[in-house]
Amino acid sequence: MAIYNAPTQDAMFILHEVLKVHDRSDIEGYAELTDDLTGAVLEEAGKQATEVLLPINEVGDKQGCVLENGVVRTPDGYKEAYKAQCEGGWPGIDLNPEYGGQGMPYLINAVVGEFSSSAAMAFSMYQGLTHGAIKAIEGFGSDAQKDTYLPKMVSGEWTGTMNLTEPHCGTDLGLLRSKAEPQEDGSYKVSGQKIFISSGEHDMAENIVHLVLAKIPGGPEGVKGISLFVVPKFLPNEDGSLGNRNSLSCGKIEEKMGIHGNSTCVMNYDEATGWLIGDEHKGLRAMFLMMNEARLLVGMQGLSQASIAYQNAVDYARERVQGRALDGDKFPDQKADPIIVHPDVRRMLMDAKGFVEGGRAFYYWASTLIDEELHHEDEKNREKAGLLIALLTPVVKGFLTDKGFDTAVQMQQVFGGHGYTEDWSQSQYVRDARIAMIYEGANGIQALDLIGRKLPQKGGAGMQTFFGLVKDFAKENDGEEMAEFVGPVKNASKELQEAVMWFMQNGMKDPNQAAAGSTDFLYMFGHVAIAYMWAKMAKVAQEALAGNCDNPAFYEAKIKTARYYMQRVLPATTAHLARIKSGADTVMALDAEAF
Repeated sequence: MAIYNAPTQDAMFILHEVLKVHDRSDIEGYAELTDDLTGAVLEEAGKQATEVLLPINEVGDKQGCVLENGVVRTPDGYKEAYKAQCEGGWPGIDLNPEYGGQGMPYLINAVVGEFSSSAAMAFSMYQGLTHGAIKAIEGFGSDAQKDTYLPKMVSGEWTGTMNLTEPHCGTDLGLLRSKAEPQEDGSYKVSGQKIFISSGEHDMAENIVHLVLAKIPGGPEGVKGISLFVVPKFLPNEDGSLGNRNSLSCGKIEEKMGIHGNSTCVMNYDEATGWLIGDEHKGLRAMFLMMNEARLLVGMQGLSQASIAYQNAVDYARERVQGRALDGDKFPDQKADPIIVHPDVRRMLMDAKGFVEGGRAFYYWASTLIDEELHHEDEKNREKAGLLIALLTPVVKGFLTDKGFDTAVQMQQVFGGHGYTEDWSQSQYVRDARIAMIYEGANGIQALDLIGRKLPQKGGAGMQTFFGLVKDFAKENDGEEMAEFVGPVKNASKELQEAVMWFMQNGMKDPNQAAAGSTDFLYMFGHVAIAYMWAKMAKVAQEALAGNCDNPAFYEAKIKTARYYMQRVLPATTAHLARIKSGADTVMALDAEAF
């Protein structure tokens, strides 16, 4: 049986000692985030994750979803777990109280979401996508649409989806064929087929609210002619009750490598009744509000699978007895030592610990920028936070999912042959983590978005803001005690700046020169961002140990892990810079026929 212990102590450390959220009275809602409040919320969220969600994770993986007579049956325990989540108010924890939400900061939803996703990623996707759909309707829907859909979606009675991809059309949405014919009553008849629709059909909620991209006939060609429509499974009556079944259906459930407990559907729309959200031909603007949030969610999913895989690998390494320590027997009364004594096992576990705890701090910090952009009292700060989170979003998505998958694979390796069997849960974490690198924009697209759109935005203001934060931290901690942490971060940051300059000098002349190094740049950025967070955590740990802290072992482990990251992981930036500077010539040298 897999284990999962919600990292409540680590989360509290990041929130209150590193990010000091309770001191951020300049962000609406943060002053109320006291130790007592966040501690109570996270403790209960941890219990939900361990006691309610973890038991259904393996069940969902083994049973999957079944399509019967047009209805998708979710795995055993899913409906009961979903009911418990709704009764606890978890779907609306950070949502607008006007529609029944609890109105807490987005940051708290991010932390709770990590716990839930670690315990049962496929299950947590049903709520995650609903959250994004709510934001799109709240941001661009009419008052009537908000009143009709949001209370039911915030409570969890109804769930939501987003429908972009078509069989011939993934990243290039300009090829989209789904159409929406206007009707005299102001509605539209939506027709077309969408694929890879997560949570597209299921039996846990009484209605499913689909947000569908389609083209209105006569509109502009390409992406400029795309509109967004709300197309519910059941048509709501004026009093909010459910009316007739809409003319849409699930054609099949995709057979997938992982996330078997989530119903990834082919959705068919046959003149289904829908209503325009926002303006005609401006659907991408509304959908990207939802997608940008989803990309942060997906980055968290990569982190979450690395986290649970790491916990189980540590547990196994402490118990599995094989061989003797090279520097002498550690357990002479036993026939062999636990494998955690071996340096190569330690290397894998330290890589994982450095990524999981550093990535968690990075993700939580990025989540504070969402709150800052929306709710900071000063307009300039809101704009600055917006530029920074726009820049960091592809890094959160791309880096945390690529490295999250790598970490899950390494933790499977700790188990040896047992990790490859289905007797243990490690293969599920690997399979579930794999999708996060692909959906909501494959990671190669994230890298291109980073260098092509986010890096030059507003004259590079977001990038300069990030460099300024690192520089200011280095100046403030320019002493002997922090030298082993600050020095490597400064050097890696300079290499990142050097990469930016190389792109400016070469990418403008030949876009392929920049594109060939885009993933290396994303990785560089991810390493520097996590190293920056590790330096901040090391600073806090030093201060705690210099005082009368209650748990010195916790802070000592932070310092040792920060040291490991600086010495063993961060040097990767040098190799990535060399790869960037090698340009595109070798990448593009072969003719297509030569492959």
